[in-house]
Parts: sequence; C-alpha cells; structure tokens
Amino acid sequence: MIGSLLALGLLLGLKHAMEADHLSTVATLASRSSSTRQTVGVAAAWGLGHASSLVVLGTVLVALGAALPAPVARAFELAIGLILIALGVDVLRRLRQRRVHLHVHEHGGTMHLHAHAHEQTSDQHDHRHGSSLWRRSLLIGGVHGLAGSAAVTVLALPAGSIGRALVYLLVFGAGTVLGMVALTLVLSLPLKLSFEGDRWVWIAVQCSLATVDLCLGAWIVVQSSAL
Repeated sequence: MIGSLLALGLLLGLKHAMEADHLSTVATLASRSSSTRQTVGVAAAWGLGHASSLVVLGTVLVALGAALPAPVARAFELAIGLILIALGVDVLRRLRQRRVHLHVHEHGGTMHLHAHAHEQTSDQHDHRHGSSLWRRSLLIGGVHGLAGSAAVTVLALPAGSIGRALVYLLVFGAGTVLGMVALTLVLSLPLKLSFEGDRWVWIAVQCSLATVDLCLGAWIVVQSSAL
C-alpha cells in the first residue's frame, strides 16, 4: 500500500513539473543562463523552493487536519499570475535594454533586413552572476509550492499518518525537482541554439517567452480573481 502510494507520488511529482505555468516560469528564468550548469541550477533551485514550501505547508495542514482556506489559495494563485506577468515584462525590458533593432543592407544589389542587438553591461552582469538567478528561482519556486499545496495535501491524506504523509510529500517534491531539471535540460537546447545562432531566431524565442508569460499570467490573474 505505502509503496504504491509513494510510487504514485513520484509519478505525480514528475507530471506536476510539466504544468504550463511551471514550464513557462522556469524556461524564462533559464533563458538568462549562460551555461548548462546555470540552467540546471535554475531548474533545481526552482524545484527545491517548490518542494520545500509544499512539504512544510502540506505537513502542517495534514497535522492540523485542515484545508488551505479558499481566499489564501486564491491569493497564492494570484501571486503566480503576477509573477508570470512580471517575468514577461522583464523579457521585453531586456530586449529593449539590448537595443534590438532592424537594419536594411544592400548586398550585390539585393536588399536584406537584419536584426541587431547591442549588448548591455547589466545583461552581461546577469549572465556572470548565476547565484542571484538561482536565488530568484528558489523564491519563485517557493511561491509555486505554496499555490500547489492545497491540491497535493488532499492527495497525501490517504497515507494514514503524519509520518507517511510527510514521506509522500517528500517523494512528490523529489519527483517535481527531477522532472523540472530533465524538462529544463530539454528546453535549454533551443534556448542555447537561439542565443548562439541567428539573431532573428533569438528575438523570436524571447518574444515567444514574453508572450506566453504575459498571456498565461493574465489568464491566471483573471481566473483567481473570478473564483
């Protein structure tokens, strides 16, 4: 019984990492990484923050035999939406900071349109200092964990005791960390190729990230406000 429950917790943790708001958040954070090591660090930091807050709050709720109050759950969801919107705005800010613009050139009598970006010191500074990015990921992951604690706590209740529920939550959290690291490594390939490759591709990827963040964040804000 307990073995099946823990296996279920691991699988659900892996699945939990694939939720749209999680992927969008971590992909946007990872887009600022300058190496695979930083990318893994961002994903792991998000996962650890998520798992820590979920385990702590989930254990307290199980011990009290209580559910997260609906207004509090909505507040956490609202925070997630606002964070996504802020991340989308930050991507657009960085595009503007890099002064992305278009140039028309003539080569051999043929007109060509090229995208250019001038590097800014602050962006280079962000790439060199991964620790600040990891701390941000840890904090944002913690907020995500608080938002998901209500549903996960319900799944932990069949464990039958506080000790078993805690183990279930720990396994669920570990599944989330593993799933997020694996998915982020997969997502990091197109992000890295876009950064090192054609400027048009890089701009398209960054604009796509910003669009997804803004739209998903706005949707979550509307949904949490309407409940």
